[in-house]
Amino acid sequence: MDESLWPARNVAEYAYCPRLFYYMQVEGIFLPSSDTEQGVAVHRRVDKPSAAPKNDEATATDPKHPKAVRSLTLTSKTLGLTATLDLAEIAGQVAIPVEYRKGRSKHIMPPSPDDPGQADAPPASIKEAWPTDRVQIGLQAILLEENGYTVTEAVIYYAEEKLRLKIDVDANLKAEALATLEAAKECAKGPRPLPLVHDPRCVRCSLQPICLPDEINHQRAQEPTDELRPRKIWPPRDEGIHIIAQQNGTKIGIQGMALKVTNSQGETVKTIPLASVESLSLLGSVQMSTQALHALANRGIPIAFLSASGRMIAMVDPLDSASAQVRRAQIRKLDQPEICLDFARALVAAKIMNQRTLLMRNHASLPPTVPTDLAREAERAATAESLDAVRGHEGQAAAIYFAHFSGMFKGPLASEFNSNGRQRRPPPDPINACLSLAYSMLTHECVAALRVARLEPSIGGFHTSKPGRPALALDLMEPFRPLIADSVAISTFNRGELTEGHFLRTAAGCALTDAGRKAFFSAYGRRMDTEVTHPVFKYRLSYRRMIVLHARMIAAWLAGEIPSLAFLMTR
Repeated sequence: MDESLWPARNVAEYAYCPRLFYYMQVEGIFLPSSDTEQGVAVHRRVDKPSAAPKNDEATATDPKHPKAVRSLTLTSKTLGLTATLDLAEIAGQVAIPVEYRKGRSKHIMPPSPDDPGQADAPPASIKEAWPTDRVQIGLQAILLEENGYTVTEAVIYYAEEKLRLKIDVDANLKAEALATLEAAKECAKGPRPLPLVHDPRCVRCSLQPICLPDEINHQRAQEPTDELRPRKIWPPRDEGIHIIAQQNGTKIGIQGMALKVTNSQGETVKTIPLASVESLSLLGSVQMSTQALHALANRGIPIAFLSASGRMIAMVDPLDSASAQVRRAQIRKLDQPEICLDFARALVAAKIMNQRTLLMRNHASLPPTVPTDLAREAERAATAESLDAVRGHEGQAAAIYFAHFSGMFKGPLASEFNSNGRQRRPPPDPINACLSLAYSMLTHECVAALRVARLEPSIGGFHTSKPGRPALALDLMEPFRPLIADSVAISTFNRGELTEGHFLRTAAGCALTDAGRKAFFSAYGRRMDTEVTHPVFKYRLSYRRMIVLHARMIAAWLAGEIPSLAFLMTR
């Protein structure tokens, strides 16, 4: 963070929400939304930089026909402030800053008229600039004055109303702007501010999915009330496209603002708008152009490279914003054995209870002692006194679980798995091959979710951190293994979506064919889109959104914003 120069736009956000300012300025985090995209459209023309003026037209002198200078960047070393003005109308030494906003001005209803005869005529609303807009335009005026211009008025253009609102640049406006600047600098010196409590503006805030104001305030409350119950601000599922390319010879390139997918014969199979893409996974012999890689990286879209069997090989991590505070807290906290123990207890207890639920739902003749044994192991894991003890209970529960795992499958493949047990390198049978691919895809989902939450996937609390091992992603996926990966395997075989013919058996093990992977990914996508109720917040999210929510709650827990973690457990 360069504390010597503060962007005026981000300083203005402080007047609205200190936490929002902290994210945008100190941690460099920004998320687009429909509002920000509309704002980009409004600014597309006005933000186009002006051409360098000729000598005879460098300065306009007619106040009625001032020269318009676009995207004018000004800096003050004295104030430690920098700003890029949308537009400055300059006539000689007189300048008028013009700021474009996509929305509407602030409407204030005047008091009712005292004259009863005017009661039937509704008073017209008074239009004013929003506080954040006043601060921003005030700082721009101060910068212009420091550069030798005289500024007596400023303009804020509200595009939705097509309103050109004039603002008097006086001592009050300057004092308000400078006070906000100093408060912003003080805010950035300390820890991240806590979120606002049920503020109506959070609903439209693009950073709400990162900030999680309702969820954090609900977890912080000693006795949560209905007033603090999290609002359902998130859509239950994302509408983006998660692309999985797995056919040999497929090539992915860029064409305008879309991804172009071609087959081995060079024929175009599909074009996908970049704006719709959420993630990309490439399995086996699939090629991708450098231009396509750059386009996806610029949009912060994760790209996973996997082997034909689904083993994670590499992941492109775009160099977008990273939170130093979250990373620092992660390293410090997960270096403390007691913190790792609390983390492991919650993870493993949730995983074992989800394994128990899956067996009870799908096993035709489950011995009555099995649910009791698994519940006992979950309880012991939740109260274990060491990490090794937690791992012991997790291993004991896994032995019980997989000893009865084949009973959830129909057909002859179940007996083959029962004789082999759970094996992964290489998988000897179709069920093991399906589980390995499902676990690989779930790992990819968890790595992507942790990256969105600004956490480092390689530094875990339950799994040991090793070179090339996404330990924290393996931690995060533990409660979701039975709910997603195991459930996908059970449903695909029992519904006949995967059969013996979808697998290829060789000396190197059992692997899915192209047709088998296509059937698997179809079932996997449906499962990730399935909505489930959060056990604490009581709203419904898809499994993909639920993984992202859990990753962000882990980040909030590591940063000390919430006292405990609650992982998904279904009934």
